[in-house]
Amino acid sequence: MSSEKRAKIGSLALLGMTISAVFGLKNIINNNAEIGLAAAPAFFIATILYFVPYTLVTAEFVALNKDSESGVYAWVKTSMGGRWAFMTAFCYWFVNLFYFASILPNIIIYASYVFFGMNVEMSPFLTTTIEIVIFAIGTWASTKGAKWIGNISSIGSAAAMGMAAIFVLLSVGAIFGGVEFATAPTAQTMAPDTTSFATIWGFCGTLAWIIQGVGGAESVGVFLNDLKGGVTAFVRTVVAAGLVIGLLYAGSSLLVNLFIPMGEVSLSTGIFDVYGALFAHFGIPENVSTRVLGLILLAAQVGGLMMWTSAPIKVFFTEIPKGVFGGKIVEMNEQGIPWRAAWVQFLIVLPIVIIPAMGASGLNDLLNIVINMTAATALLPPLLILLAYFVLRVKYDNAPRSFRMGHRTFGVAISVFLLCVFAFVFVAGTFPLGQELWLTLVYNVGGVVVFIGAALLWYQRYINRLRATDPEAAEEELRPSVLDMME
Repeated sequence: MSSEKRAKIGSLALLGMTISAVFGLKNIINNNAEIGLAAAPAFFIATILYFVPYTLVTAEFVALNKDSESGVYAWVKTSMGGRWAFMTAFCYWFVNLFYFASILPNIIIYASYVFFGMNVEMSPFLTTTIEIVIFAIGTWASTKGAKWIGNISSIGSAAAMGMAAIFVLLSVGAIFGGVEFATAPTAQTMAPDTTSFATIWGFCGTLAWIIQGVGGAESVGVFLNDLKGGVTAFVRTVVAAGLVIGLLYAGSSLLVNLFIPMGEVSLSTGIFDVYGALFAHFGIPENVSTRVLGLILLAAQVGGLMMWTSAPIKVFFTEIPKGVFGGKIVEMNEQGIPWRAAWVQFLIVLPIVIIPAMGASGLNDLLNIVINMTAATALLPPLLILLAYFVLRVKYDNAPRSFRMGHRTFGVAISVFLLCVFAFVFVAGTFPLGQELWLTLVYNVGGVVVFIGAALLWYQRYINRLRATDPEAAEEELRPSVLDMME
């Protein structure tokens, strides 16, 4: 369907979609558990310095690829050709594998609160076993096209947003009612701990969590051609959304330590502790509040598991060129899901779930390991997109497009700045201090090297075969698509 025939959305609708896609209260709890009130200014700065310019980068790629679906494959192929476009699409699927390792323990925690009203401590072995069973059931259900899961996800997501609003409103009400902060937000408490190299490096590593928390720009950039008012309205709306998201994250971060002192919020149960203390202040029994909150979070997390089990493999295996993988693995079932690929994904995720449990002393430690690695690997696709944007502005800036982020020098400067920040934060997140060396080398470093190395070799195998049968097609695949736009 052409952009002229599509139903247009307004700026207010895009603003709401952007905030819903990016904002998440659990991100606030996680970062407070790691760096305390320093998360408040970090969230706001990351939103302004990362989210807004990165969204404008994706908007520029959309403007260049206005006649395509404008996925990440098309964006990167614009300036860097098919090889790196494949790697970017692969990385989007790849980082999702580590996301499963962080979402599965949360499902256990939320279910524990629903059924027992508390977090039941289990051994790493039992936790991992239950995770594998849950993921197996989730994989099976996702291949069946379980539409009811989508309804659960929608209800859970809406309820979670409502819980975030309730958290802010009740916290503000408690402050006006005379409640004093357990840890007051001051210049001193909001400053990062710089007393040692370890604390500085730990803060830099946690910035990966912050950047992941304000991520999602690529999900809204594709709506540029569907927005009333075009480019001007898009830029204005994205900047406004960035400010709102930054203020929401920063403001909510300031309220986390209203009842619970800084340093006492945990990764595994922090959201229940924070809400439980808040609701208790207003006379709501803890056994009621924890079960309701657990049910809402469980619904959202289960729905998310179903969606992320099927959607990334469907996008990845349908976006990349035919012939990269065999026909059997990309074959769709009646529900339009590459079911064999889903089970291959299940087998790949098994060691990703098992390995961190071998180095974890408990659920809180396990979450710290997998969230850290999830956040670090989540930086890989934006890194490649930013690299593609840098190449675009340096080599192909004359390509015609309806939107560009400033003059060539400004665009290059922004991309270089973001690339440097991403590269440094990625390294800090990949090599956390205090984690056992074998776990860092096997899980953090080994996982990235093995998977990306295997993907590069597999793609080269495809190119070699294509060159043997159709050399022109092989060269066309590797050629930046922007060259066709400049002819």
